Amino acid sequence: MNKSLLACGVFLSLLSGCSMTLPVRGNVQGSDETFTGTATGYMDGGGDLTIVTNTGVKCTGNFVYVTHRNGEGVFKCDDGRSGPFEFVSTGTRGTGFGDLGGQRVMFTFGNM
Repeated sequence: MNKSLLACGVFLSLLSGCSMTLPVRGNVQGSDETFTGTATGYMDGGGDLTIVTNTGVKCTGNFVYVTHRNGEGVFKCDDGRSGPFEFVSTGTRGTGFGDLGGQRVMFTFGNM
């Protein structure tokens, strides 16, 4: 288990808002559109993300862990596109895919 997550778990009774933020990188399949950003997971099993495409579109989303390794969420972008995504996580890195306005999205996150 990641030391930061372990520390959060050990001191959860003393701390509120314990979290881990990781970098996100990905692309929209079938286009030249790429994105970067961050995802922050919280000890309550939820989290949020913010990404910005190379064309300047900002997207945000929320996610929840369905199991200790798998999660799901929804993207919502400033240009009106939105869609669901899923991911698999080891705690400090992972991969995911989703749909953004009818286009497939692939991404990685964490310490690669």
